[in-house]
Amino acid sequence: MTLSVALAVLFAALLHASWNALLKSGNDPLLDTAAIVIGGGAVAIPLVFVVPLPAPASWPYIGASALIHIAYYLLMVNAYRTGDLSLVYPLMRGSAPLMTAVLGIVLLHEWPGPLSWLGIALISLGVVALALRTVDHSPSRAAIAFALANAVVIAVYTIIDGRGARLAQDAWSYICWLFVVDALPFTLLVAYARRGTFIKAMYERRWRGLVGGSLSAAAYAISVWAMTKAPVALVASLRETSVLFAALIGTRVLRERLTPRRWAGACAIVLGALALKLA
Repeated sequence: MTLSVALAVLFAALLHASWNALLKSGNDPLLDTAAIVIGGGAVAIPLVFVVPLPAPASWPYIGASALIHIAYYLLMVNAYRTGDLSLVYPLMRGSAPLMTAVLGIVLLHEWPGPLSWLGIALISLGVVALALRTVDHSPSRAAIAFALANAVVIAVYTIIDGRGARLAQDAWSYICWLFVVDALPFTLLVAYARRGTFIKAMYERRWRGLVGGSLSAAAYAISVWAMTKAPVALVASLRETSVLFAALIGTRVLRERLTPRRWAGACAIVLGALALKLA
């Protein structure tokens, strides 16, 4: 992994943590998620006219990813409904790297080296330390279940999109079309579930949706592009440094207190990212 790719993935991690914090700060996770998904699709629509069509072999992957993302959004909505950002986000994002690495080995035949495995392990241990609670703050079992289930979904769509972007022959065309196609099924689902109030709710959230959608689209676009330049497992693991950014956002913006154990977890994530860079 080159320095430019590593820095791009770190920036994507910051963007990803930011739009999740924006989502968590809203008052209705389902409608706020829909607004952000629509915003991401709206941002991508003008771009599909300037990028080439993805190669035919990649379209099944775009369709599969759009369907998998429905599960991702619904699990994320329920996780944020039942738990807070500092619990849900580390579990969702931190459990995915090892799952992604295993899927990468099985499906893409990518074998990380010893130092890469060390980086993956350090990042995973770090996010677990960040997610653990003190005795007087018992985490929601439902939130943990939703977050861990979503980690599996994240690993699956990471592999799908990593493969699809390579088959598309142009990573940016895959990304742009993915965001447009991805927005349709989830939007229709939420519109049906909240029929009668959906249009008004989306209008009220138009700026939140555009900002969040732009952050989401940029974060994932960078990540998928990086997967065409470096092994999927390494990109996915380095991207999980978004947990560190989420912790810092929680401390500075949401006034959350980080315990020594959580700071140790954050340091483990940084060391894991360094190990991945040196691999």
